[in-house]
Amino acid sequence: MKIFAAMMLMAVSLSCFGANSANATQARKLFDNTYDMVFGEQGSTLHYNVNIIGILKVDGTIWYKGKKSRFAESRYLSWNDGIKDYWVDLKKKTVTLYDAGSEKKDKYSSKFKFNPNDYNYSWENGEEGYVINLDAHKSTKGIKHIKAIIDKQTKAPISLRIKLLWFWTTVKISRFQSGNIGDDMFTFPATKYKGYKFIDERSKKG
Repeated sequence: MKIFAAMMLMAVSLSCFGANSANATQARKLFDNTYDMVFGEQGSTLHYNVNIIGILKVDGTIWYKGKKSRFAESRYLSWNDGIKDYWVDLKKKTVTLYDAGSEKKDKYSSKFKFNPNDYNYSWENGEEGYVINLDAHKSTKGIKHIKAIIDKQTKAPISLRIKLLWFWTTVKISRFQSGNIGDDMFTFPATKYKGYKFIDERSKKG
């Protein structure tokens, strides 16, 4: 009887492991599909509303295409062509030029570094859409947990709930479009800001 009971317990354990493994595989597949819709070579655009309680509250529109990006907020604008990144401060009337990958341009950028392979995945059905949970491996720095909600039909992102250290931030997403993003979208319109003060913060200027 003891041997039979042990075999039954082992069978239940293996069944649970198999179910968890299948769920993780499905979650990663769902996540990768949406991630590619946002950051793939076809490009994308979306409107975001970010709320880090007591620290930051901002909304704007962002465009992606490969290594290129652009965003527009009420005070700040940016054009990143993959090599140079121009940041415009409408209040101070300045244009600051950075290397595309520089962390100096945004004090929060280093905290929001993300590698999809640094997390364990699971998913469940939610009222708004599929809920994908990402839990960071112990050695992962920066983002510790992500709860992503994606549309069940289109697989477009709806919102993100992100944990950094001890606090959470919510990113609400709307007006999402994947594809049909032209390269000219990421070209800095220098003549429009020729009266602004120019600051060069690149590591190698020239």
